[in-house]
Amino acid sequence: MNVSTKQQRIAELAKQSAQMSFHSLNHYLDREWLREAYGMLKKSSSPGSDGVTVEAYGQNLEENLRSLLDRVKSGRYRAPAVRRVHIPKPAAPHETRPIGIPTTEDKVLQRAIAMLLEPIYEQDFLNGSFGFRPGRSPHQALDEFWRAVMKTEGGWVLEVDIRKFFDTLDRARLCELLQKRVRDGVILRLVGKWLNAGVLEKEQISYPERGTPQGGVISPMLSNIYLHYVLDVWFEQEIKPRLARRATLIRFADDFVIVFQSKGDAERVMEALPERFAKYGLSIHPDKTRLVHFAPAKEKAGKPEAVDFLGFTHYWGRSRWGRWVVKRKTAKSRLRRAMVVIWQWCRQEMHRPIAEQHAALCRKLRGHYNYYGITGNYRSLRLYWYRLRQSWRYWLNRRNRENRMTWERFLDMLTHYSLPTPYVVHSIYAAKP
Repeated sequence: MNVSTKQQRIAELAKQSAQMSFHSLNHYLDREWLREAYGMLKKSSSPGSDGVTVEAYGQNLEENLRSLLDRVKSGRYRAPAVRRVHIPKPAAPHETRPIGIPTTEDKVLQRAIAMLLEPIYEQDFLNGSFGFRPGRSPHQALDEFWRAVMKTEGGWVLEVDIRKFFDTLDRARLCELLQKRVRDGVILRLVGKWLNAGVLEKEQISYPERGTPQGGVISPMLSNIYLHYVLDVWFEQEIKPRLARRATLIRFADDFVIVFQSKGDAERVMEALPERFAKYGLSIHPDKTRLVHFAPAKEKAGKPEAVDFLGFTHYWGRSRWGRWVVKRKTAKSRLRRAMVVIWQWCRQEMHRPIAEQHAALCRKLRGHYNYYGITGNYRSLRLYWYRLRQSWRYWLNRRNRENRMTWERFLDMLTHYSLPTPYVVHSIYAAKP
């Protein structure tokens, strides 16, 4: 059987019974499975603590996979330390964000195990979960949120921020939850090794006691499993039956909102969440968690409140036909961050040939439009496009003091190196309830 056929077989078994535990999964793990996992790695990804790149690992791929499989099945595989680097935060260049980089071999194995777990948990994960799942995207989560708030026609939205989720997740609890479905000793030992692998930073290894493997391919899968039981199932099976009116949970990874028709329901859930999360080693950020009366202005005095979710600000406004509808625009923090990133890029790359700069900037613009190009967001797209042009001209002007890049020269240059103008990729009308 090929890999996809095996995954289909696992999915069929998982679908037959939601209570069934898999005691033998590792027999699906063979060289063909590992070869498929290797093929899914980005060839440009950075090497880990051993310095081996994806390309270098592939030069002797069959022998490397044979050795890896033998060590995994015999239990001799040791999870190497994750190399940690710090990159500047786009909106705050003087602050940094830690990024973990596993070794290439560890990436192959983590991807292979994720491919084993995915067909099982895809049968279990609920419809309100959208993050890091095949065939699901942030825009589907945005559409689901749009439908939920439109159906309420003026309700309450609970915005929740989990404080340092990936760093504080309780590993013992995670292993307990994982064993509800997976009892295979080989798989459980590997997960345990990844959870306890060291972090290499400045030639020193530390061993954090909490959290998931930073930067690891397996991390999103384990995090989804954790929040599936801690939040999704709890809300669906224990909370919703006790609510007076409709409520909808929409989650993308650790970012989630809950839409309520009743203020009383919202307040009770808001009180229950900290206790529920504390039971599993998590905490809610008090300053970033809030309950918003998300309703058209006609239903409340003053300016309607807005909700930020997945990089967009959601707000009520009038449609061209005069109806109250939920509109969306790029969140100010995201737009500011995107502009800072472009400014820094133009500064760093100003001495590259103009043709190369142009090609890179076109890719950046299209990538921005692909995410933020949504109906009603044209003004924000246009502002980003305009600021990108400003940044490019400014740093082209700085690179040669004797031959200034005036706006007239720059506009003339754009006739040969035109930049893609804003366009809508995702139509809000496709998400009509």
